[in-house]
Amino acid sequence: MHRDRLLDAGYGACVLRHAPCAEIIEQTLLLADGARYRLVAWCVMPNHVHVLAEQAEGVPLDKVVQAWKSASAHLINRNLARKGALWRREYFDRFMRDDDHLQNTVRYIEENPVATKLAARASDWPFSSARHRQPAHAGEDAGGPSEPT
Repeated sequence: MHRDRLLDAGYGACVLRHAPCAEIIEQTLLLADGARYRLVAWCVMPNHVHVLAEQAEGVPLDKVVQAWKSASAHLINRNLARKGALWRREYFDRFMRDDDHLQNTVRYIEENPVATKLAARASDWPFSSARHRQPAHAGEDAGGPSEPT
């Protein structure tokens, strides 16, 4: 079975199903937003996290991801009175080829809770960038990521 299907089916430890743990992830991601990277979209699922971020110049992605993992693992382990590794060492990244790829990736990330039947609408999921996107008027853009300049 494909890795994404296994995750979406809820396999593995679902530590992030606990709201305090999901909140730790969200706060960890937001902490350096605008300084070391710019968050475009994110979603904390029960057993994995999706993040789409624009790297800041001179800040290597592996260092950003390591900081997220280290800080969140420490806080989550303390919150759950557990010890040991929380995250896998590797992570999966993709380069956004064009605006269509970017928009499709944002949609995939934010719609993941809907696709896995955890929420009726993306904006209903409490630990996602989708809940921050609200259209100004019916029929207008929902405030998605800005176009690259």
